Amino acid sequence: MRVLMTTTPVATHMVPMVPLAWALRAAGHEVLVVGQPDVEATARAAGLGTAIVGPWFHTNDHLLPYLPPGRRPLELLGRPKEQDLAMGCKVFAGHARYMVPRYLEIARQWRPDLVIGEELEFAGLVVAGALGVPAVRHRWGVDPLSHTVRTAAEFMLGGLARRNGMDGVPRPDLILDPCPPSVQHEAAEPGSPIRFVPFNGGGTRPEWAARKETARRVCVTLGGQTLVLGGMTLVRHLLEAVDGIEDTEVVFTVDAAHQGELGAVPRNVRVVEPTPLTLFLDSCDAVVHHGGCGTAMTATAFGLPQLVLPQIMDQFAFADGMSAVGAGLGLDTAAAQDDPAVVRAAVERLLGEPGFAASARELGDTMAAMPTPAEVVADLERLVGARAALTDVAA
Repeated sequence: MRVLMTTTPVATHMVPMVPLAWALRAAGHEVLVVGQPDVEATARAAGLGTAIVGPWFHTNDHLLPYLPPGRRPLELLGRPKEQDLAMGCKVFAGHARYMVPRYLEIARQWRPDLVIGEELEFAGLVVAGALGVPAVRHRWGVDPLSHTVRTAAEFMLGGLARRNGMDGVPRPDLILDPCPPSVQHEAAEPGSPIRFVPFNGGGTRPEWAARKETARRVCVTLGGQTLVLGGMTLVRHLLEAVDGIEDTEVVFTVDAAHQGELGAVPRNVRVVEPTPLTLFLDSCDAVVHHGGCGTAMTATAFGLPQLVLPQIMDQFAFADGMSAVGAGLGLDTAAAQDDPAVVRAAVERLLGEPGFAASARELGDTMAAMPTPAEVVADLERLVGARAALTDVAA
């Protein structure tokens, strides 16, 4: 079986599909990732073959020109409403219109039996429809986004779909959902469960991970984009917030390029360069983060209570979900996030109230009970086989 994986030009959007790609490869199937140069390094780091088309997309160019120095999106825009989410995602619907012809050219040469795309990638649906093969959508995690942009995608891609023999943009034959149902957004279409397997890149387990010199350890990580998008002031407030929390070491992951901007670092804080979370979260008791899908789902898989400080888009929905099930807390305004006393109180609640840890472990157990990517491969094989059988009958 040949599987074409399509992705928007954002590496973190592709990453949730990597474990499924591994499982497909391990089962003897061929996998090809098609996308722009923005995703090439991540795909190669995961050991996946690529077909790279077009120029760099540079997603941050859609935000950086509008941000005053030292200000982050949350300070200017506040929490997004549903129409804001739709507008924020609309760029990917328009982007898909330009990628369909390029993806189709590759697909017709490579002849996949199945197309798998992430939740905001619509070009793959049209490609699968044109080839007459099944299309699968793979969510990142909590999904408040894909339903908001579907109408725009149908409008922008409708002509392409009709010219390639379809009535409109096809619906996916299957939606794979790694998110625990109790946390998933209420507007998300029902999906089929797949266990979230963290992929944070390769690395070496740090020596300090096994040397826990305090009773508790908290990880503070804001992903790869928060600091780029004006988040250094937030980091300084967080350093102040955790200063001197009793018998607690706090590990901050900060890129070397930004470490010189930190200022004074409290004695109970360890600053490290970005390190795969899978290499040290087993030594942590809680995580403070921005709500990005990779960080959020990894922390959930480890069964850890979380303080979520959302900055943009779907990150707010994850904060809401964790708060609703009692596995974490969310602070969704810039004023609250920038108040060291508010943040400190939230961290101390996570560490001191056992209900958060219990609920977080329950969520982790729920994720662990989902079908593994290897088990899902069998479902995909059946899906492809059923479509081939229908095609043979029609012929």
